[in-house]
Amino acid sequence: MAEPEFTATGVRIGKRLRSLTRAGQVRISDGRLQLLTSYGSEIDSAPVQAVRASKPWFATDDKALADVNGTRYSLTLGDHDPAPGEPGPPAARRFIEAVRKAAGRKG
Repeated sequence: MAEPEFTATGVRIGKRLRSLTRAGQVRISDGRLQLLTSYGSEIDSAPVQAVRASKPWFATDDKALADVNGTRYSLTLGDHDPAPGEPGPPAARRFIEAVRKAAGRKG
């Protein structure tokens, strides 16, 4: 299995007004986006070309939206990228860029 192109841990994943996990994981690997619980169980996954990632209006820098298989998930990542070598979730902006890059979109 290849090295993941993007990984974020400690991500709050929600669907509508319901929180699915507070410490989930978002992974982009082998052309697929995976949303995982803190225990590693899959919440949802799809080919990156079918995923739409965006930033909600009037939201802080740590929020992102991901449309996966027709379901909109709200993601709360870190509000800033961690320093090199430091643990912590990357900013939502990096997640959106990673989805676009993995799908081969400019943006």
